[in-house]
Amino acid sequence: QVQLVESGGGLVQAGDSLRLSCAASGRTFSNDPLGWFRQPPGKEREFVAVSNWSGGSTYYADSVKGRFTISRDNAKKTMYLQMNSLKPEDTAVYYCAALNEGNWRRPESYYGWGQGTRVTVSS
Repeated sequence: QVQLVESGGGLVQAGDSLRLSCAASGRTFSNDPLGWFRQPPGKEREFVAVSNWSGGSTYYADSVKGRFTISRDNAKKTMYLQMNSLKPEDTAVYYCAALNEGNWRRPESYYGWGQGTRVTVSS
């Protein structure tokens, strides 16, 4: 099993940028598709982005497309989420996880969830 730890969250203003990191330990990291999810206050966890093992195939939620970029450095066993032009509606706890099987947009298809990192965007 892979274990994941998120970091990089914080309090920013609308229009600012943040880069989240997801550090992995445990079994092989480079073979696993990895995804980012977020959970806004009072809402369910939602898909943000996913990357295949090489980073060559990526998919994004419509709400973040063009503003967020998912990437990974398999040598460092770290995945990133570059978030630009942040909006108040991006406020959430952000999680990373490894895709097991099934629909890559659904959180139940993932495992190895980290503890999350909080992002707060003020208007």
